[in-house]
Formats: sequence, structure tokens, C-alpha cells
Amino acid sequence: MQARIRKPKLKRIYHSSEAGDGCRVLVDRAWPRGLTRGGAEIDLWLRDIAPSTELRRRFGQVSRRWSAFRRRYFEELDGMPETVAVLCDKLRKGEVTLLYGARDEQHNNAVALGEYLLTAMRKK
Repeated sequence: MQARIRKPKLKRIYHSSEAGDGCRVLVDRAWPRGLTRGGAEIDLWLRDIAPSTELRRRFGQVSRRWSAFRRRYFEELDGMPETVAVLCDKLRKGEVTLLYGARDEQHNNAVALGEYLLTAMRKK
């Protein structure tokens, strides 16, 4: 019997933590502005899983570039199976909330990463 595949939750890091968040993982390369490390309430910071600086700059939070961003980011994620496996393992064990700093709640690296993780977990 195959284990249930959990969908990661997504949340801006500036929003308060909640009991149902489970493991809170920051998935941005840079530390979010205005937050202290103690006040961030994170369990893990996976900066290496964030998009490359080049890709982030090229994307520039412009929603019309979302498709191209996702495609390029997925290619980057394909090249880091060990780091992706860390998140997949956490999702198999319990709830995971991917934390991000972007203002756009529909077009950001955590949204794309969540999609990628679901696909990766279905393949295994």
C-alpha cells in the first residue's frame, strides 16, 4: 500500500505560525528583511533549494514570466536530488509548511517548489 502523499502548505514567513504548520521550512536564498532569526519560527532553512540568483533576477516577480520561471526552476531542482529528497522525506513523515518572503502569493518559488515536490513524490 502506497503512503499518502501530503501536499506542502505554503505561507509567507511574515505570517504567524500555527499548530498545524508542522515542520516550517524557509525556502528562500536570502534571509527575509525585517525578521530576526529568533522571531522567524523556522525549523529548517534550505537556502540551497531556492532558485539561483540569476533565475530570481531574470524572473523579477513578473507574473507573465511565471511559466518560463517554473520550467527553469524545475531544471535546477532536477540537478539537486539530495536536497529535494530531504523535503520529500519530511513530507512523508508529517505536515510541512514551505515559507517564503515574496509578496505575490501565487507566483513565487515556494509555489513552484510545492508543485515539483508533489510530482517527485508521485514518481517514487
